[in-house]
Amino acid sequence: HCAHAMDLLASMNVYRRVVEMRSFSAAARDLSISNAAASKHVAALEERLEARLIERTTRKLAVTPAGAAYYERIKRILTKGLVTADGR
Repeated sequence: HCAHAMDLLASMNVYRRVVEMRSFSAAARDLSISNAAASKHVAALEERLEARLIERTTRKLAVTPAGAAYYERIKRILTKGLVTADGR
C-alpha cells in the first residue's frame, strides 16, 4: 500500500511539472526521467481518475478543464507534503 501511495505521489509530481513546463520532454529532463516514463506517469493518473488530463498532439499539449482542476488540487497537496517533509 505504501509503495502505491509513493507511485501516486511520483505521478502527481510528474503531472505538475508537465503542466508547469507545458512539455513532457522539458518535465522529463527537469525530473531526470525519460519521456516515456513521464508519459506513463500521466497516463496512469488519467486511468486512475478516468479522465483525460492533457490533450496531446504532435505540436503541443493542452490541459483539459479536468486537468486544470486536478492540477490546482495536487499543487496544494504536493506543496503541503513538501513543507511537512521539511519539518515546517
